[in-house]
Amino acid sequence: MAGTATHHGIPLRSGSGLSYRFDPGALGFELLPTGGPDWMARYEVLHTPEDLRRWVGQSRLDPTPEPEIGAEDVRAARALRDALWRIGLARVAGERPADADLATLNGAAARPPLVPVIGPDGAAGWAAPATGAQVLSTVARDAIAVLTGPCADRIRICSGDNCALMYVDTSRPGRRRWCAMENCGNRHKVRAHRARQSGD
Repeated sequence: MAGTATHHGIPLRSGSGLSYRFDPGALGFELLPTGGPDWMARYEVLHTPEDLRRWVGQSRLDPTPEPEIGAEDVRAARALRDALWRIGLARVAGERPADADLATLNGAAARPPLVPVIGPDGAAGWAAPATGAQVLSTVARDAIAVLTGPCADRIRICSGDNCALMYVDTSRPGRRRWCAMENCGNRHKVRAHRARQSGD
């Protein structure tokens, strides 16, 4: 697994304008909120190398690598993300993932990953020069570790209305229902409270 930063969660904004952090539970799933296949394409945010660099800075990779990223890396990131979406949805539905999606995931993981190093001051870092392909390999390897590990049956879709965010439930009891309590969880609490009041 990749190193984890002290801040967990990708910054997102809800349809109502609320800013919140979404923690999908694993590096491999942090790429998913950047867009996706089919109807999720409307939420695409990975258009340029700078967009992908920004995502790297928001991810749980710690310390934050400064990879050399080109247009091909952006295309590869989108292809990996879309494959991960379909594989995750298949897992949630108890279905077999498509061979093409598994090939995309395995192909990304087969590339050399980021290489951790220790500096003269004892601080952790990444061997330079880091590349976009190395970042994506690290992401793919993390996703494979989740999909084949003890949390494989804890991949969830948020229970909120009109929310399709996917995450790995790493909570001890395994009862996480929401993308984030301050987003869908809070909206559910408000609706439940209003329903109780109207029933009095």
